[in-house]
Amino acid sequence: MERQFYLDLARSGLRMPIGADLVLHERPNPDAVLRDGRALGQVVEETARRYRTPLAFAHMDLQIEKTVLLELLGVPAADIPLYHFLADPGAGAAARVAAGLRGAVNPALQAHIDSVAYIAATTDLVPIGMTIGPFSLMTKLLKDPITPLYLAGSGVTATEDPEVALLERALDLSLTVILQSVAAQIRAGAKAVFMAEPAANVVYVSPKQIAAGSDLFERYVIAADRQIKTLLTHHGAELIFHCCGELNDYMLRQFCTLEPVILSLGSSRKLWEDAAIVPKDIVLYGNLPSKHFYSDAVITVEQVEAQACDLLSRMAQTEHPFILGSECDILHVPGSGETIRKKAEAFVGCRCDGAQPIR
Repeated sequence: MERQFYLDLARSGLRMPIGADLVLHERPNPDAVLRDGRALGQVVEETARRYRTPLAFAHMDLQIEKTVLLELLGVPAADIPLYHFLADPGAGAAARVAAGLRGAVNPALQAHIDSVAYIAATTDLVPIGMTIGPFSLMTKLLKDPITPLYLAGSGVTATEDPEVALLERALDLSLTVILQSVAAQIRAGAKAVFMAEPAANVVYVSPKQIAAGSDLFERYVIAADRQIKTLLTHHGAELIFHCCGELNDYMLRQFCTLEPVILSLGSSRKLWEDAAIVPKDIVLYGNLPSKHFYSDAVITVEQVEAQACDLLSRMAQTEHPFILGSECDILHVPGSGETIRKKAEAFVGCRCDGAQPIR
């Protein structure tokens, strides 16, 4: 799809959550669905139809690529969720992972890819793939990624410090598995891929080092992300970029250099102010506080509607292309499914008069 398609969607007044996890957990057997490409594709389709969007976003599971990577490196399945590299897995690790990816694929990853293929082959919806970003995956592989990042930002090299070397190895491995995952989703028919980089934020990358002139963010975040963007561009697919972490304006400007068609930001950002930074050919998406939708004590349906109308009003004043949505994917919370669904439907369907909902 061309960039103009997404700009036109924004101008049409589209509102949508990233909500496949909600629909998934309405099924009696969500774990089985996650290993059945057709069933998972049907969940993705139902989500798009329910929320009246032509964009069929694949289910977001930011653990899939970590699981695949560590399985290929021989880590026992029971250890994978909490596993961190304690030593360098070696220069040949990336080649072993690449070779393993050419063989039988992890069932969850295969179902994920097949769900994209289902949308592409059997519906009139736009298939949108899904992946974690390489920087964020790297942070999941290290017990303490902040220290080597700070060392690298201070000028310490991989040859000088084993922690920095391990950081760079983990990032290389992350890129290897994500590039393969994205390529497979493109082959399955993805017209765009939603890449989530929640760890690319001021917690992991020092703003003080950036202000002092360090190129840390470009070297370890943007350079890796740009390889995903290059792959997408080569195949005529688009990038939808997401970061729900706490950012500064410099980081936001760096994300814009990736030229995503949609830039999704978390509720820590004021999108009407970001509209002055983000080029007008990039659609801004977000950023209602959907992480709080599980509890009426934290935010009510009426407050969701009021915030939605206020955000729509503010963004209309900027004249920046905008799609109202969730701050990230809306996750199922046991016992709170109906509460969350009501709030997702509230912002999609509420009518506004200026900055106020019409009742």
